[in-house]
Amino acid sequence: MKNTIENKSGSAIVDRINAVQMSATERQIAINAMHDADALVDAFVWIARKIEQLGAYLLLKPSVKH
Repeated sequence: MKNTIENKSGSAIVDRINAVQMSATERQIAINAMHDADALVDAFVWIARKIEQLGAYLLLKPSVKH
């Protein structure tokens, strides 16, 4: 899981967490919090894109005129 966090959020943040003096448990909690925050941001972005797609669909919906 640590490799996933490093790849997604950049090694600078993980390096900073590793540089801080804390226990292994606290370090894991910090990395898990980063993972949770990243997942939450991904969810917000996904929802925003779906709302954008829905708005485009509703505004560009073809009318049924004969």
